[in-house]
Amino acid sequence: MKPAAPPTAPAASAPQAAGAETTIQGPNGVRIEVRFDYRASSRLARIDYRLHNPAAAPPLAVFDRGDLHQVRIGRQKLGAIGQPGFVEQNGDVEILHAAMPLPDPAPTSPPTPLAAKVAPGATLAGAFQTQIWSEAEPKRLRWCVGVMPFEASFFDAPAKTADGEVWSAPFSAADAQQMLCTPWFDVAKGAFEA
Repeated sequence: MKPAAPPTAPAASAPQAAGAETTIQGPNGVRIEVRFDYRASSRLARIDYRLHNPAAAPPLAVFDRGDLHQVRIGRQKLGAIGQPGFVEQNGDVEILHAAMPLPDPAPTSPPTPLAAKVAPGATLAGAFQTQIWSEAEPKRLRWCVGVMPFEASFFDAPAKTADGEVWSAPFSAADAQQMLCTPWFDVAKGAFEA
């Protein structure tokens, strides 16, 4: 009879809880200040952010509000930050807020992208937490958010919410958006990579 293998645990060098701050620079002087906290024992990430759209910049659409299907089935409140998606590759996990293309085959109730409209000179503040659902213990994490200039002819169905103005976007926004990402957060070091 073989002896039982010892249970696997998170990497010994990984801190149980780690946090770091960074700033993302975007188009037209857009700036996002991000606070990233990660708890390795529960694989729980919390991200707090403040997006600043300069007064001289055009209005901005920010795809952090999920999709209309999630609102309609009651999983999300209209205007609230949506649950992110995940892209995992070789121990790296991207936490993703973005407009997604129409799935193929198209579902009966399509996941129409929702975007917050951020006026020139305005700030969009948000915070969310999510568990990292990856096959293995992640080595590096980063958060990405899709943005694009807001053009009224491209968006429709505006709604005023307690969290700001939210608009529906066509699925073509998935190709039109620009992804703004934090640097990679090294889980073992508990810090963003330089």
